[in-house]
Amino acid sequence: MTAVAKLFDLKGRTALVTGGSSGLGLQIAEALGSQGAKVIISSRKAEALEAAQAHLASLGIDASWIAADNSKEADVERLANEAMAKLGRVDILVNNAGATWGASTVDHPLEAWDKVMNLNVRSIFLLTQKIGKLSMLPNKYGRVINLASIAGLKGNGPKAQPTPAYNASKGAVVNMTRALAGEWGPHGITVNALAPGFFPSKMTKGTIAALGVEKLSEKAPLQRIGDDDDLKGAALLFASDAGKHITGQILAVDGGLTAV
Repeated sequence: MTAVAKLFDLKGRTALVTGGSSGLGLQIAEALGSQGAKVIISSRKAEALEAAQAHLASLGIDASWIAADNSKEADVERLANEAMAKLGRVDILVNNAGATWGASTVDHPLEAWDKVMNLNVRSIFLLTQKIGKLSMLPNKYGRVINLASIAGLKGNGPKAQPTPAYNASKGAVVNMTRALAGEWGPHGITVNALAPGFFPSKMTKGTIAALGVEKLSEKAPLQRIGDDDDLKGAALLFASDAGKHITGQILAVDGGLTAV
């Protein structure tokens, strides 16, 4: 029998976290690094990545960074290649980079639809495909964690800001997670998704400012939104041996919002 603490131990493991310079990605990088993983964080802006790396280093985490725009296929390929060059292998891939757009269906710009779908779906497919080929499939080991959203599990109410592209993209992430879990399971690779509710982040800043934390919390059984620690346990479960028999699952971390 393995000690429980050992099941969550990530010493000797490597991780690539996209959208890792702030918000949910940085929170997950903290969690993985605190358990011993060597981490690379990625996002578009070098300055933000430098600040995030310094923050992680202050926590004793071995972290480096690669600036890349995941909406561009060439950047995705470069990111995968540079991550492999730095780490030697990628054991844990966290697909967190994403975008949203608020507009009604009849007014939604096509270019905005394409922007959301390209970053939220296409880039996840491309990066996972590349990391799979370079590391996970040859090594017969991998943990893929996709960031979906409760927006991928349900629609929006009539009084909510319509986000049809975002909802569609996160719904695609949900089923891509399940499809890949079925395909790559025989190769020792698990593929799961986290579906956060409202958390403070750059993406939700406008909604939180417009509606307020109290309004966003009132429908959730726990009467709160997520904080800077609430994704860490779930991410560690999916990334570690504690979750080695879990694949193809979508875990809502939303204070119970989707349960009622």
